[in-house]
Amino acid sequence: MPLGYNGKILHVNLSKRVHEVDEPGDAFYRMYGGGSALGMYHILNDMPAHVDAFSPENILTFSLSVLTGAPVSGQSRMMANAKSPLTDAIGDSQCGGYFPAEMKFAGYDAIIFRGRAPHPMYLYIRDGHVELRDARHLWGKTTHEVEEILKKELGDANIEIAQCGPAGEKLVRYAAIINMASRANGRTGLGAVMGSKNLKAVVVRGTKGAKSIQWADPKAIIELTKMGPKIINDNADMVSLAKYGTAGVVSYQNTIGSFPTYNYDSGDFHGWEKISGETLYDTVLKGAKEGRQNTVGRESCYSCSVRCKRVADSEWKGIKIDGKYGGPEYETLSTFGSYCGVDDLQAVSLASQMCNEYGVDTISAGATIAFAMDCYEHELLSNDDTGGIELRYGNADAMIQVLQDTLTRATPLGEMLAEGSARAAQKIGKGAEDLAVTTKKQELPAHMPQAKRSLGLIYAVNPFGADHQSSEHDGMYEEGNTSDLYMERLNQLGLYEPQPQRSLTNEKVRFALKTQQFYSGLDTFGLCQFVFGPAWTLYGPSHVVDLIKAATGWNYSLYEYMQAGERRLNMLRAFNAREGIDRKDDTLPKKMFKELKGGATDGVKLSHEEMERAKDVYFAMSGWDVKTGVPTRAKLEELGIGWVADNIGA
Repeated sequence: MPLGYNGKILHVNLSKRVHEVDEPGDAFYRMYGGGSALGMYHILNDMPAHVDAFSPENILTFSLSVLTGAPVSGQSRMMANAKSPLTDAIGDSQCGGYFPAEMKFAGYDAIIFRGRAPHPMYLYIRDGHVELRDARHLWGKTTHEVEEILKKELGDANIEIAQCGPAGEKLVRYAAIINMASRANGRTGLGAVMGSKNLKAVVVRGTKGAKSIQWADPKAIIELTKMGPKIINDNADMVSLAKYGTAGVVSYQNTIGSFPTYNYDSGDFHGWEKISGETLYDTVLKGAKEGRQNTVGRESCYSCSVRCKRVADSEWKGIKIDGKYGGPEYETLSTFGSYCGVDDLQAVSLASQMCNEYGVDTISAGATIAFAMDCYEHELLSNDDTGGIELRYGNADAMIQVLQDTLTRATPLGEMLAEGSARAAQKIGKGAEDLAVTTKKQELPAHMPQAKRSLGLIYAVNPFGADHQSSEHDGMYEEGNTSDLYMERLNQLGLYEPQPQRSLTNEKVRFALKTQQFYSGLDTFGLCQFVFGPAWTLYGPSHVVDLIKAATGWNYSLYEYMQAGERRLNMLRAFNAREGIDRKDDTLPKKMFKELKGGATDGVKLSHEEMERAKDVYFAMSGWDVKTGVPTRAKLEELGIGWVADNIGA
C-alpha cells in the first residue's frame, strides 16, 4: 500500500445499489496525486461526452490526497468534481472542515458515484464498511436538521456528514455540498448533482483516527506542524486571517477599488465600514459582546492552527443568526453586501446562514440577486415580475425575501433566479445579458479584474468559470507593493520581476500561469490555499514539497509538484474541449469593458485587445493550441497523460 494513502478507491453505483473497491498502486498515486486530478482520471475515462449534468451518467467524485488527515495545518480538504449544471463545463469545488480527514480515516482516498438511486439514500462508511441506507426521512430537511437526525440515528456524535441541502434537492443550479452545516464545496453546483442522484448525504467515521494512516516520516510532519503556530505572528496576513477571517480584506479591497458594488458598476462602496471584518468581529461574531478578544467567533478545520472560520451569534429583525451555520466570509459580505448595495451587516449574516442552511454557493446566490436588482433598476423587471417586491439596491428586506424564494423555488422569480444569472438573463432578454456578470455562466467572485488584470485573465480561461482561488492575485507581484516574504517565495517559482500596477505584460501573464499551476497543485494534493501558497500564506512552496516527501517517502521536487498542478489543469481543459467548450468561451462579461464609477478605479476599464493578446500569450506558454485553447497531444504526452489526447481526439 502506498505510504500516506489508504490505497483504496470506493466505486458506488447508486442505480444498482452496489459498490466495489479499486486498489491502485504507487505509480497511479504518484501520477495523479489525489484531489481533482484523481477525480478527473475517472470522469474522463468512464463518463460519456455530452451527457446532461442531471443525467445518471454524470459521474460525481469525492477525492482526498496523501496529505489528508496528517497532523498539520491546512490539509483537511475534499475536492468534488462532476459536470457542472451551472456552467455545462467541468465542475470543480473544494471544502474544508472535519469531513475530509474523517473520510480518510474511514478507509478511502476517493469515492466515485455513478447512476441515480431509486429514492433518496445516504452512504454510510465506518472503518471501511460501506452501506447505502434509506434517506427518505431526511429529504426536505435543512443541513443542521440532517446533522442532528443522523447523529442520533447512528448513535455517534463524531460522524461527519457531507450533504446536499433542500436547494440541491430542488436542483438549484448553484447548490453546494455542505458539511458541518457551515463548510461548503460551494462553486459550480455540485450539490445539485447530488440532488439529481437522490444522494442526500455521505456519512463517514474512522474510529482509529490518524493512527489508521502510515506516513513515511512522521517526525518531519510533526516538525512542520510545530512550525505553524510559531510563525503565524511573523506574518501580518496570517495575524489578520486568524483574527478577522477573510472578512479582514474588506478595507483593502475597497481602498484599491476592487470591492464590487452595485453589480460591478463600481469598485467603491460607501457602506464598506459597516460590513467590514473589524465591524463583524466587534458586533456579530460569537463572544463579541462579552469581549472575549482571543476567541471571538473562531473555529478550526481538522488540525489547523490558523482557525479562520467565522462563527456568528446575532439576530436580524427577531430572526436568530446561529453559529451552527458558521458566519459570513469576505465573498459573502461582498455578494450580499456591496454587490446588492446593502450595508446591514446582520441582514448579510442572515443571508449567509440561509445559504448554509439550504445548501447553496453564497457567491452565485448573492451575485444572482444583485443581477436581478440591476435588472429592476433598469426596468427590465417590473413589480409584476417580482411579485410586488421593490427589488432595489440597498433593500435588505427584499434581498432576504428573494433569497428565500430562490432557495425554495417558491415563486416564478425564485424559479428563474435558481437557474443562475446567465440563464435568467436569457429568459428576461431586453439586454439583460449585458448586466449578467458571469464567465462560462458562473458568477464572478468579489475581486475585480479592472484592478487585478492577471486575475481577470484567469477568470476568463479558468476551466470551471471565474474563480478567485485559482491563481495568486496581482498585488503580490506589482511594483511598490511587495514584501521580502512574497518575493522569496515567488522566486522559488522563477518569478523575479514585479510588474507595474494594473499591467498585463507578458511577465504578468507568466505570473498568472505559474501561480495557477501552483494553486492547481494544491487542489491536487488537497491543501488549503489560505495555509499553503506561493506568497502570503503560512507555508510556502518549499514546505509543500517537504510535506509531500515526508508523507510518501518519494524523492519529490518542486518541478514534479508543478507538473502535477499542470496535469490537473490540462485534464480539466480537456474535459471542456470534449464538451465543445474552448477559447470562444474564455470570455469576460461586458461590464468589465465599461468604465467604473467612483473610488480608486474610477474611470478604469479593461480592453478587449489586451485580454485577447494576453490569452494568446497564456495559451502559448501553456503549450496549448493558441486558436482554440485546447491542450495539444504533445503537451499531454509530456505530462504522461497521452491517453487524454485519444479521449478528446487531439
